[in-house]
Amino acid sequence: MFGLSLGHLIILAVVVLLFGHRRLPELGHALGKALGAFKKGLQGKDSEYLPPPPKNHPKDLEDHQ
Repeated sequence: MFGLSLGHLIILAVVVLLFGHRRLPELGHALGKALGAFKKGLQGKDSEYLPPPPKNHPKDLEDHQ
C-alpha cells in the first residue's frame, strides 16, 4: 500500500497518538520549513552573514608584480 511497510505504519500510528491528528499539519509545515532552511544553508545561498569579498584595485595588483 503506497510503498509503506508495517514498520512505517506503526511509526505513523505512534506519531498520531502522541501529537494528535490536529497538530500533524502544523508539525509537517514546521518540518518542511526546517528542511528547506537546512538545504539552503548547505548550498551556501544564505550569504547575508558573510562579509563582502575585498576589492582589488589595479594599483594594488601592480605593486605585487
